[in-house]
Amino acid sequence: MSTAATPRTAPVYALVGNPNCGKSTLFNALTGLKQKVGNYPGVTVERKVGTAYTQHGQPLTLIDLPGAYSLAARSPDEAVTRDVLLGRRADTPMPDRIVCIADATNLERNLYLVHQILDLGRPVVLVLNMMDLAAQAGLQIRAARLEHELGIPVIPCEAANNKGLIELKLALSRHDLPLPRHAWDVPAALAPAVSELQASLIAADAKAPLVARAEALLLLTDPDPLRVTGSTPLSANTTRILESWKTRWTADATDWSGTLVSARYDAIGKLVAQIVVQPEGAEDGHAARASRSTLELSDKIDAVATHPVWGWVIFAAIMATMFFSIFTLAGIPMGWIEALMAAVSGLVDHVIPQGAFHSLVIDGAIAGVEGVIIFLPQILILFLFIGFLESTGYMARAAFIMDRVMSKVGLNGKSFIPLLSSYACAIPGVMAARTIEEPKDRLVTILVAPFMSCSARLPVYLLLIAALVSANEVPVGTQVGLMLLMYALGTGGAFFFAWLFKKTLLRGAPPLMIMELPPYRLPRFRDVLIQMWERGFIFVKRAGTVILALSIVLWFLANYPKPPEGAAAAPNQPIVEAVSPGPDAPRAEPAAAPSAVTAEDPLAYSLAGRAGRLLEPLIAPLGFDWRIGIGLIQSFAAREVFNSSMSVIFSVQESDDEAATRAQLRDAIRAAERPDGSKLFTPLVCLNLMIFYVFAMQCISTLAVVKRETGGWKWALFQLVYMTGTAWLVCFVVYQAGRALGF
Repeated sequence: MSTAATPRTAPVYALVGNPNCGKSTLFNALTGLKQKVGNYPGVTVERKVGTAYTQHGQPLTLIDLPGAYSLAARSPDEAVTRDVLLGRRADTPMPDRIVCIADATNLERNLYLVHQILDLGRPVVLVLNMMDLAAQAGLQIRAARLEHELGIPVIPCEAANNKGLIELKLALSRHDLPLPRHAWDVPAALAPAVSELQASLIAADAKAPLVARAEALLLLTDPDPLRVTGSTPLSANTTRILESWKTRWTADATDWSGTLVSARYDAIGKLVAQIVVQPEGAEDGHAARASRSTLELSDKIDAVATHPVWGWVIFAAIMATMFFSIFTLAGIPMGWIEALMAAVSGLVDHVIPQGAFHSLVIDGAIAGVEGVIIFLPQILILFLFIGFLESTGYMARAAFIMDRVMSKVGLNGKSFIPLLSSYACAIPGVMAARTIEEPKDRLVTILVAPFMSCSARLPVYLLLIAALVSANEVPVGTQVGLMLLMYALGTGGAFFFAWLFKKTLLRGAPPLMIMELPPYRLPRFRDVLIQMWERGFIFVKRAGTVILALSIVLWFLANYPKPPEGAAAAPNQPIVEAVSPGPDAPRAEPAAAPSAVTAEDPLAYSLAGRAGRLLEPLIAPLGFDWRIGIGLIQSFAAREVFNSSMSVIFSVQESDDEAATRAQLRDAIRAAERPDGSKLFTPLVCLNLMIFYVFAMQCISTLAVVKRETGGWKWALFQLVYMTGTAWLVCFVVYQAGRALGF
């Protein structure tokens, strides 16, 4: 038996497997929190790298590759798996060894990917996961026989119960890990083509012999060679050979792809027949009864959970519970964060003397970061729910239910998961669209994802709802009702534009959704917590870098240049004259500043104030004035910055009591007046401003991710223009119609 060469450094293992095979559970069980999460350069596909330790303390590097059914990639994440295993990515060296995770309850399907990986001729460890579920289904897996047939270590495992981890670590620590004894008969009609393509890939494309054979088989497996080659084009000689054989087979009416796939499945079927058996008398035994009971229970749950009526009731109840938790349970930890940030501000206030630097640190850096991390509890609660829905298997059922709605707008149920993630933040929502195979559907999902009201909009909504209602305490029913209205508007906007794009710019055939419904499982709380930790860390990291930098820039724009010493203007005389709309312009209320805005007002004299004046003619028909314009400009960095902008504009003093500070801001907004003495923030203006934040693209970070995901600024700028234009048009109609009706 041949063995792999002993690596000179700690080996690097790639973890691969089908979706829902328990790969992430195994990765978390091996690495715990010793993992780094990021994106592969050039694509928004999640990259997880962790460190595990053998029983002898030897460190191992594990790369958790995205789930895939085949090396013939049909989505960006499957393409990453293919390219890493074939050594095509310069940023990720080819792994020394591969760990294949297979679902023991559905071994024949899972072994297809394993079969392709064994073609690579590299050291492989096969993990048969979910052995407990296989036993419950009445299946007996002869792991030793499978190990003998493949010539590689085969480890029975229950990752969710931490069983088999010691045996797996011992296998991973072996220096003499054997190479697979994998062999299967390529159909005689295709064997010459495989040999010729392999020789060309070695000579003309500089491939290693076994990698060349694996790629030759893939080129003949998938009718579309682009799904195999990706961004690495074939040489002219290899392309000529491939096309020559395809022309010959087409003339002979030979289905080369189907023939090769069938031959591989035949080999897998023969193998499975030898290793998967039911115990004697299983038809009447405990295992068979357990299997029937499990299937019956699953069928009974699905009969209700995916029912055309009751399925929607359950789905609505889960969504309502999730949002109720976000609005209520998050209040306690948000109060802790407020108290912590107030203590930090108080400490800094005593240490740093009054002056520009004092203002920069407290009003710029600390206030800016606080405005973001205050929503961390809400995001963690959202990901807690998403984690539970995924780990129990319900998320796939939710996508199945939503497929009926998505198909009406030209998408399928797989777009539901990115849109749901966008309720927390559009950035992970855009990233989640990578699981959608069809490029046009993926692009449409990306373009409409920011319509879903993210958690950054919540503070803006809450502030404007408080200003809209005359009472000091907003009734819960009113708050929830207006919130649901905003969420409904955003969701409706996403569906409308998805339908519009699929009918015009990105026309395509209605997509078919083929999605595996994983078995129902009890949630693994540890995995959910790790996922929450990862998302929370990414969010806080963003707050500590991007938002911190932008907050400092915005502080500078709001404070400089300073007004000249001794300068004063007549009351009500603005520094920068507002441009009045022409006589034919839509009717709007005057938008000049109140008497406090003079040359002595630093904000009016600042760059931000002047920018607000320049913007005022565009937003006056919406009922907004230059002060609101400053908030709109500043909140382009992050929507929640609008609240801090209003605090600065209306001179709300920070205090240790955050509730009192919010009450002061609410009262200041209610009291704000126009030059004619009328209220600025009328109920109509508050409602219109909320609607503007529903539809407008007010997040530069999301634009940056869209640019990276789509490969350029074209679609990112299109998204900025069409969303902001939609917000202006809708708000114009609402405001002018509201005024005409006397509101």
